[in-house]
Amino acid sequence: MSKTWDAIIIGGGAAGLFCAGVAGQLGKKVLVLDHAPVLGEKIRISGGGRCNFTNLHSSPANFLSLNPHFAKSALARYPSSEFIKLVTAHGIAYHEKHQGQLFCDDSAKQIIDLLFAECAKGKVTIRNPVSVESLTQSDSHWVIHTSEGIEKTQAVVMATGGLPVPAIGATAYALDIAKQFDLNVIEPRPALVPLSFTAETFGNLSDLAGLSVPVRIAAGSKGQRYGACRFQEDLLLTHKGLSGPAVLQASSYWSEGEPLHVDWLGALERPGGFNCDELFNREDNRLKLAETILSSVFPQRLAKAFAEQRNLIGRKWAEVSKKDRQALKELITNWSVKPAGTLGWKKAEVMLGGVDTKDLDGQTMMSRKHAGLFFIGECVDVTGHLGGHNFQWAWASGFACAQAL
Repeated sequence: MSKTWDAIIIGGGAAGLFCAGVAGQLGKKVLVLDHAPVLGEKIRISGGGRCNFTNLHSSPANFLSLNPHFAKSALARYPSSEFIKLVTAHGIAYHEKHQGQLFCDDSAKQIIDLLFAECAKGKVTIRNPVSVESLTQSDSHWVIHTSEGIEKTQAVVMATGGLPVPAIGATAYALDIAKQFDLNVIEPRPALVPLSFTAETFGNLSDLAGLSVPVRIAAGSKGQRYGACRFQEDLLLTHKGLSGPAVLQASSYWSEGEPLHVDWLGALERPGGFNCDELFNREDNRLKLAETILSSVFPQRLAKAFAEQRNLIGRKWAEVSKKDRQALKELITNWSVKPAGTLGWKKAEVMLGGVDTKDLDGQTMMSRKHAGLFFIGECVDVTGHLGGHNFQWAWASGFACAQAL
């Protein structure tokens, strides 16, 4: 038997390493176990290789959970400003890209190095690749059987992440442990993921792959699991369907069989907002072709596609009836389409669902049923919007847990 650790953290990703570093610096004897030969791979590939490590505006409103209040405590105790201080202290240069999103100027590897440095400061022991074979609870401690022997600990922290990107070793291990110890698990599904379409539902827009357009998008409803959303972001048309920040955001709220609603003019920035009626009713547009008028606000290929859908190609605006103009306006400002599905775990950025927050203490991240069993990060039913919020949840939940070990 090895010595008894204060905490063993299973999972050496963002949440696990951060929690370990904080706990170690608080004087705890901490061991991190991970089955991967290289740690931090999801961090390394995030943000196009520059890691969107937090968001200036991260708040509980940026997260989905069956209990929207659960994340409030952890986010309040470790806000984004605290992680920014840590990044600055490590001399990592960063920049704001869009709507408060912060990225490394150089490389995501700098965030991985930061986490290892914080662990070293806390004298954390890290072992990988090591397989965890079983976890059991005795009267006074936890026993973990691994491929390298048996370890005893006062506390176990599950930080194995979610199911996205199976190619880098993602597993459902934390969810399996939750079920083993009779904790409820909210059925996981891919989130922040592109959506696919059949030819019947997508029509001629499949010819527009590569176009990116700012839009206002809506998905979900009050009666669905996580309610409704409305985002103003860029939409990307692809060979398989729709992607881009707008669709990734909406995908977290979308349910199979439900439509998406897109206002293709909703994100156009004009003083006082964009006036669709003004575009359609301007006197100097009378002799212009319908597709020409539309190309003043859309890329030419998209303008032509909309004109074709209403059989307006080659027709001067003065020849278009009021009824047809209204139908075109409705098509553009309330375009409704039903996705066939998502592109799955391989293309998803995060997991929706996970360990039910009703079974966890929001102050400590510990199981309400089993003292000393903690769950942090993506394996918990707390999922952030696109833009650095999921990393902020990793830091905040890891910090809350570390304080309680």
